[in-house]
Amino acid sequence: MNIGEASRLSGLPPKTIRYYEEVGLIKPMRANNGYRDYRDRDVHVLRFLQRSRSLGFSIAEARKLLSLYGDENRHREDVRRLVTSRIAEIDHKIAELNSLKRALDALTDECQRGDGPDCPILEEIAGARAD
Repeated sequence: MNIGEASRLSGLPPKTIRYYEEVGLIKPMRANNGYRDYRDRDVHVLRFLQRSRSLGFSIAEARKLLSLYGDENRHREDVRRLVTSRIAEIDHKIAELNSLKRALDALTDECQRGDGPDCPILEEIAGARAD
């Protein structure tokens, strides 16, 4: 099948599919005319990659998951360790975002409604506030 059909079946844009080929995540066959010729297995791998990326895994992590998926001698703990690491990264980002939200909430509380030009939010962003 051509890249358009692989795109339709996998839910990935052709540009992403070509990128995954460029970085070695997939290796479609080439037809006699030089065009990519995707097999059902390629579409399965593309769906796997799409799902792993949608779960927030990096390209490197998706590569590792794909490798583990294809390894019949894999150990469940290797997959679990990779996912647990990803969960810790997500927890860290959530904490950072919650801290950022609290800081913005505090600035918003300081900003009185009105028509005057003074704005603690802009002063904080500009670094002009005295702490």
